Amino acid sequence: MPERTSYLKIAVVMLLLTQGALLTYLFVRPSPEGASAAGSGTAPPAELVAAEPRAVTDRGELAADEDHIVKLFEQSSPSVVFITTLGAVRGPRGYGGQLEPQGAGTGFMWDDAGHIVTNFHVIAEASEAVVTLSDGSELPAKLVGAAPDQDLAVLKIEAPAAKLKPLPLGSSKDLKVGQFAMAIGNPFGLDHTLTTGIISALDRDMQAMSGRTIYGVVQTDAAINPGNSGGPLLDSAGRLIGVNSAIQSASGSSAGIGFAVPVDTVNRIVPQLIKNGRAQRPGLGVVLAGAGVAEHFGVSGAVVREVSPGSPAEKAGIAGLEEDRFGRIRLGDVITGIDGANVKDLSDLLKRLDQKSIGDEVEVTLLRDGATRSARMTLFGLE
Repeated sequence: MPERTSYLKIAVVMLLLTQGALLTYLFVRPSPEGASAAGSGTAPPAELVAAEPRAVTDRGELAADEDHIVKLFEQSSPSVVFITTLGAVRGPRGYGGQLEPQGAGTGFMWDDAGHIVTNFHVIAEASEAVVTLSDGSELPAKLVGAAPDQDLAVLKIEAPAAKLKPLPLGSSKDLKVGQFAMAIGNPFGLDHTLTTGIISALDRDMQAMSGRTIYGVVQTDAAINPGNSGGPLLDSAGRLIGVNSAIQSASGSSAGIGFAVPVDTVNRIVPQLIKNGRAQRPGLGVVLAGAGVAEHFGVSGAVVREVSPGSPAEKAGIAGLEEDRFGRIRLGDVITGIDGANVKDLSDLLKRLDQKSIGDEVEVTLLRDGATRSARMTLFGLE
């Protein structure tokens, strides 16, 4: 039995030696040319041999639409700025506070005087603001004026003229659903990000921080995320058509439904902010009754409750509600149209007036005692 065990051990050893020799041949065999690796007489394993990088294929020309977008971004991005807001933080004992970063947003150059347009909600709670230009330079900004009802604000920086590149202006009244739209901003603090899409809808309503409705809002599916607020929405010619302001999303991130304040509103409000620091709304000089009054009298339109003394409405002979000697309310004038556009209620009238400017002459259609008449009057400014 011991002798048999010895034979088995010898057989096992021989088997292991044979397998080792086979593995050595497979993995450390001489190259076909007989060259040695590092003087050892064997070639390195195939997986250790450095592969040569592949030659880069010539890209050729970009597609025409792709090249156009690239050039639009290169042309427009120097006009877009990053805004960092600073807020005072009190010390542990209520004093010794310091300024710390509070929020961020986007803005763009309005003119060559250093005026920067952004959203009001970007700077609403800020004590100070810093503007970062496309070349990385940081400049302090001062608040020139704000219009909470339109979610717009104007800042001013002192910068060399060569760095001030205002965006060309377009018009929002001739926009078409389906046309190209491009948004540039700083979403989540990521510098100069471009997103593209189309105009998804027009004439939307959006509520400002003040609670007032902004009318004529542009809807786009170009991605708008936190940090894009205050940035420009551009058309295919690189013209400003809106100021990106809000998204509709349960998660707070872009869901393909973004809203921009229309450029026609921006172009009406911003010059007022630069000149006066605040915006005035165009008005007729009337105080309007609530929707319940129109419903009570069974009329369609904006019911005039009172007329302001010396206003265009008073000069045009417009009358408000009156009380007879028995205490019954008598209906005066009901505004049913502005410049030929129907006015069905108070909201409709505000929407029509919001598209006008102070000093514009308008034709107002009025209903009184079942008879319709019209009156022309010049809009004046309301605080």
